[in-house]
Amino acid sequence: MLFFNGLASSNIKEKPPLTTKAVASVTATFNPSNDSGKTGKFIIRITNPVSAPITFILNFGGNAMSGLDYKPLPHTATILPSKTFVEIPVILFPNTSKNNKTLELTISNSNHSDAIIGTPHHASITNLKAAAPNFTLKPKEASFFMVNPNATHETIALFYNLKTIAQTGFIVGQQDAFTHFHKKTNGEADIKSTTGHDPGLSGLDFMFITDDQNIAKDGNWFYNQEKEIIKNAQDGYNRGIVNMFSWHFREPFEGQYFFAKQMSRYQKQNALVSILPGGINHDYYKQKLQKIARITKGLIGDDGKRVPIIFRPFHEFDSDWFWWGRNYCTPEQYKALFRFTVKYLRDDMAVNNMLFAFSPDNRFKSEEDYLERYPGDEYVDILGLDDYKNFKKNRPSGSKKANKKLQIISKLAKERVKVAALTETGHPIEQGRSRLKSNLYTKLFYEALTKKNIEIAFMMFWSNTEKTYYTPPIGTSEADDFIQFTRQKNVLLLDKMPNMYTLPNW
Repeated sequence: MLFFNGLASSNIKEKPPLTTKAVASVTATFNPSNDSGKTGKFIIRITNPVSAPITFILNFGGNAMSGLDYKPLPHTATILPSKTFVEIPVILFPNTSKNNKTLELTISNSNHSDAIIGTPHHASITNLKAAAPNFTLKPKEASFFMVNPNATHETIALFYNLKTIAQTGFIVGQQDAFTHFHKKTNGEADIKSTTGHDPGLSGLDFMFITDDQNIAKDGNWFYNQEKEIIKNAQDGYNRGIVNMFSWHFREPFEGQYFFAKQMSRYQKQNALVSILPGGINHDYYKQKLQKIARITKGLIGDDGKRVPIIFRPFHEFDSDWFWWGRNYCTPEQYKALFRFTVKYLRDDMAVNNMLFAFSPDNRFKSEEDYLERYPGDEYVDILGLDDYKNFKKNRPSGSKKANKKLQIISKLAKERVKVAALTETGHPIEQGRSRLKSNLYTKLFYEALTKKNIEIAFMMFWSNTEKTYYTPPIGTSEADDFIQFTRQKNVLLLDKMPNMYTLPNW
């Protein structure tokens, strides 16, 4: 019963109690005069903010075709705590078709108990024709194109800054830059000893961290390596360096080898299949991913934030020297493994400070070749390439071949709003024995990375060793050429890099 001016009224129905649930709806806008390429967007709104992220399943329909009429869109969208909406930009490809195209979106399946799907839950953009070809990524849109919609601010910033840097230059880094040296056992990185500046990227590896012999006790060699790797990653972040982890994962039967030539025939033919869901080593594989998740989430910088990393699992898969190579699995099996790895780390283990890189060797000759084992845009942030072969003979023809392959991944990265990178490369030099041109770095590497207006965010040289080097130490005959290479205005060592972990205008 309600009261007005102190009087009871039995003729007025009681209003239902206000609900605290957030009600979601979706709308669409379209501006065909926009010349940026982003000519439309869907907007998911909720009636009130809630305390945890709300993720919606996105189902697309209509006669517009993903990858042909518009850039591929993710299958989920997330509204962050304290926010009441998320925008889903629609970037169209140039289209000469005379037929109108329609793109439809239906939202469903909120993962939050305090959110429900309201109306309208369906929206459409019609008359999709002739979008402009150019597209500029904005900071607030970066997470939309990433694998993990719940990525930390610092991880989103890393993706955005890598994408932006690629338009004007590229970062130079090295595998094991702070632990492996030429003719010394410690001290500053060889790149800094030669140039005066630290590399902008540090290559690390999960191999020793996940080794069966790592018993997580002081005095254990593998555990000591784990602690050193963690320290290097955290120190690198504190200084503004980008961290990228590969994984030379030892085969799952005996945990001894990652090179296929050292394995038995049975192991080679069954190792990858055995770690897929339903395989005999699947639980073993999940335990290794759990260790990677625990280490990654435990990387904390001096600012108290989780350290973002790039993870590139199962690299160089189009060759046959690793047990995950093309001779030991089908394209569908490889894609299934990559997808499971991403989903398990992102969804089951809630790793939100990781970008995912896809990096074949250099055997592809076309976009179709490159994408043969590609797991999909929703599983990849960085389109990589490992290329030693084209620099092996130290000839201009090899540099041109490398540039053609980098053109392929640069074009794909532009179309799919991803980051392109030369994820491993180098020419091994054994002092006193290798015969090199004097302009290996300023001519061959530089032209491979800059010709034809390609957009490559970073390149990583392989590790220096006691006998062999990929970046020349001071005093070697190649040092001056390398110094001149790093002094080019579009070649970035740490001193010329922006703050990689902060979004501009945020």
